[in-house]
Amino acid sequence: MMAIENIIDNISRYLKKDPYEVRRLNFYKKNNNNTTHYGMKIEDNVLDEIFDRLVKKSNYKKRYDKIKKYNSKSIFKKKGIAITPVKFGISFTTIHLNQAGALVNIYTDGSIHLNHGGIEMGQGTHTKIAQLVAHSFGLSYEKVQISSTNTSKVPNTSASAASSTTDLNGAAALNAVSKLKNNLEKFIRSKYKIFSKKDPIYKNGSIIFGNRSFKFEKIIKEAYLGRVSLSSSGFYSTPKIKFDKKSFLGRPFYYFCYGAAVTEVTIDKLTGENIIERVDILHDAGNAINPSIELGQIEGGFVQGQGWLTIEEVNWNSDGKISTFSPSTYKIPAVSDIPKKFNVEIFKEGMNKENVVNKSKTTGEPPLMLAMSVFFAIKDAIASVGNHTISPILDAPATPEKILMSIKNLESRL
Repeated sequence: MMAIENIIDNISRYLKKDPYEVRRLNFYKKNNNNTTHYGMKIEDNVLDEIFDRLVKKSNYKKRYDKIKKYNSKSIFKKKGIAITPVKFGISFTTIHLNQAGALVNIYTDGSIHLNHGGIEMGQGTHTKIAQLVAHSFGLSYEKVQISSTNTSKVPNTSASAASSTTDLNGAAALNAVSKLKNNLEKFIRSKYKIFSKKDPIYKNGSIIFGNRSFKFEKIIKEAYLGRVSLSSSGFYSTPKIKFDKKSFLGRPFYYFCYGAAVTEVTIDKLTGENIIERVDILHDAGNAINPSIELGQIEGGFVQGQGWLTIEEVNWNSDGKISTFSPSTYKIPAVSDIPKKFNVEIFKEGMNKENVVNKSKTTGEPPLMLAMSVFFAIKDAIASVGNHTISPILDAPATPEKILMSIKNLESRL
C-alpha cells in the first residue's frame, strides 16, 4: 500500500495536481474496472462514498488552500495535509487457516459458558463473541462467561491473526448455539404440543412461540430433566475463498474493509520535528457488533500506524542482528504523540454484503493503514519548501532526521 500510494503521490506532484484528485480517479469502480489483478471481482465497494463524505466533513479543500497560503508566509514552520484511502482484504491467504471451532454449554441456572479458538489480546474478541451468543439466546451479556482458549476444549485452533478472529470464532460459536436452540425447540414443541412451524423468538430471557412464552431459565431446567443435550460444539469455515498461488488467481478474501483518513501536520525546518495537528477518519465497520470497541480499535490502529511511519526506526548491527528489539531500544507512540484533534467516525451506512456475523466488518489491521495519511502529510509539508515544484524523497519512518535529510535533498535540487 505504501509503495503504490507513494507512486500516486509522485505522479500527482509531477502533474501539479492535488494528490486527492489522482487518488480519486484511480479507485476501483462499481460496475466496471472492478476486478483486481488477481482476478477477484469487487462487489462491496463503498470507497467513493467514504472518500467524498470525509472530504466534505473534514473541510479538506478549504484547508488545503489555507495551508498553501500559510506556507507561502511561514519561513521555518511548514504545514502539510493529505487524504489517503484504504481497501483491505479480510481472510487468511493460507486457505486452510480460515476455520474455527467453539464449545457452548448451558447450565441449569440458565447461564452459558463459552470457549472458542480465538486469543483475546485486548481487541475485544471475547466481549463481542459473548454479545453475539447472548443476543442469539435473547439473554443479557452477563449471562455468558468465556474462558481462555484451551485446545483440550477446542482443538486445532487457527492463529488469532489476519483480522479474522471474531468473524471465524463468532460464527463457530453461533453454529454451536444454533444446534442447542434446535434441541430446545424440539423439546418445547414435543412437551407443550406446539405445532406452529414458525421459528420462535428469543427475547428478554424468554423463548416465544406465537402467543406462548417460556422463561429461558425454567425451560433449561425442564430440558435437563428431560435428558436434552445442553452442550454443543460448533464449527465454521469461510466460504467462497480460493486462491492458486502458482497462477496468482482466485478469491483470497471474503470481503474488503474500506476507510479514509485526512491528516494535517506541522514540521519544523530547523529541527525536523513534526506535530500532528488534526486527524479525521471515516471507517466502515459494517453493522458493528460493539461500536465502542470498534472506535477504540480504529483509534489504536491509527496511532500504531503513526508510530510505524514516523518514529519506530528498525536498526541492525554489523552481525545482522536486530538492535531495536523492544520498547527500551526504539520509540513507540506516547500520549504526547496523539493528534491534537482526533475525529473518528464509523461509516453509518456500513453493512457487510457477505454472510458474516452481525453483518459486521473487522477493525483489526485495516485502520493501521489509515496512518499513511500522516506520512504523506509530512511529505506534503516538505514539498512546500520547494513551493511544490519538486517531489520530496522521504523514507519511512519519517523521523526528524529523515525529514531534515529530505528537506536538505530537496533544497539541493532547486
